[in-house]
Amino acid sequence: MIGPRSKKILRTWLIATAISVVVTLIVGGATRLTESGLSITEWKPVTGVLPPVGDKSWGEAYEQYQQIPEAQTVHAGITLSQFKVLYWWEWAHRLAGRLVGLVVLLPFLWFWHRGTIPRDLFPRLASLPLLVGAQGALGWYMVSSGLAERTSVSPYRLVAHLSLALLIFAIAVWTAAELGRSDEARAPASPGVRRAVHGLTFGAALTIISGGFVAGLDAGRIFNEFPLMGGEIVPAGYDAGTGIRNWFENPIAAQFNHRWLAILLAVSIWVVWIVAERRWPVHLRRWMRLAATVGLVQAGLGITTLLLGAPVLVTMLHQLGAVAFLTSFLIAGVEANASRNS
Repeated sequence: MIGPRSKKILRTWLIATAISVVVTLIVGGATRLTESGLSITEWKPVTGVLPPVGDKSWGEAYEQYQQIPEAQTVHAGITLSQFKVLYWWEWAHRLAGRLVGLVVLLPFLWFWHRGTIPRDLFPRLASLPLLVGAQGALGWYMVSSGLAERTSVSPYRLVAHLSLALLIFAIAVWTAAELGRSDEARAPASPGVRRAVHGLTFGAALTIISGGFVAGLDAGRIFNEFPLMGGEIVPAGYDAGTGIRNWFENPIAAQFNHRWLAILLAVSIWVVWIVAERRWPVHLRRWMRLAATVGLVQAGLGITTLLLGAPVLVTMLHQLGAVAFLTSFLIAGVEANASRNS
């Protein structure tokens, strides 16, 4: 049985892990929006933490970048000063990723050594440093896809990188929520309530992942109007005749799918919230109220992002809203499951 003090320490560590992942996600999103992700053409997990120092080092990094297709097309004619702006974004993203590794690995090893981790939680918590290590390797695998023939990274690899980050985040949040629950008796959640919460959680994750394809295909700045796209509900060019690949490789289809997934999710949340206010246990209603509120803000941020042509700051807020959205459902899921087991 884990004691209150150990439970509090573990929970604090998991919250710190979740926050560090969110920071990395947001910086990574900005890196993608500023087209900075390919500015560092080498993967040096240890020595790469140090940026170039002096004119010679900066000149070498600049020359290496000029050899890749993106520098010769998207950023043709880029100056050293402009290159440094790109470099600092990508360096910040990689530094944030390394910090996630430290936040996860060092406390885990210490807790393991001290015997603080309960046996039933050990496999789940042990997966965190392994997944973070895999995330670093996957990040380089993603970057490498844009260094030879492409002028950007593979959207499939970008979405895989995003999905793994969401998995790490979800494990941290879910476990922290379990450790933070009080032992007071609560009304049980019905199977229908649990299914609704889990379904909305899946919908939120799916919508975020679809947004990854929008980012990976630079699709956010194609149709900057709402609710129509090019004056139509289904825009011309939606079907590129490539079968299911059209959803993942056609920028027009990617933006259309993300819009409608978001709209369907928002409507579903508000419908469930209305039902929850009348029929759900009291302790679960507040999470649906929060989700409905965040959903309203997130919808506004999404529309604003579209209408303004995906400016960096607004888009970063939209990404943060998506994480808040997912968090509310993860915690609601813990509460629903705990109600079943109480």
